Amino acid sequence: MTGPEQDHWLSRPETVRRIWLTFGVLLALTVLAEVVIDIEGYFGIDGWFGFGAAFGFGTCVIMVFGAKLLGLVLKRPDDYYHD
Repeated sequence: MTGPEQDHWLSRPETVRRIWLTFGVLLALTVLAEVVIDIEGYFGIDGWFGFGAAFGFGTCVIMVFGAKLLGLVLKRPDDYYHD
């Protein structure tokens, strides 16, 4: 039996929206905390405002595209083991 009363709480659209909003606010507050906390970088550029967030996002994007590229290289045909 399926229905709205049987849905898991994490699969409900309003819960997913609330989680995205909560994490977005927490990430924004983390970046804004750099206004109060003085960050001294080792290389100059890592002392810029919001560098950690931008570097983390950029690294994540590079890893996703790298995984897609690696998947293209390592992919085998569907009937690879049936030959």
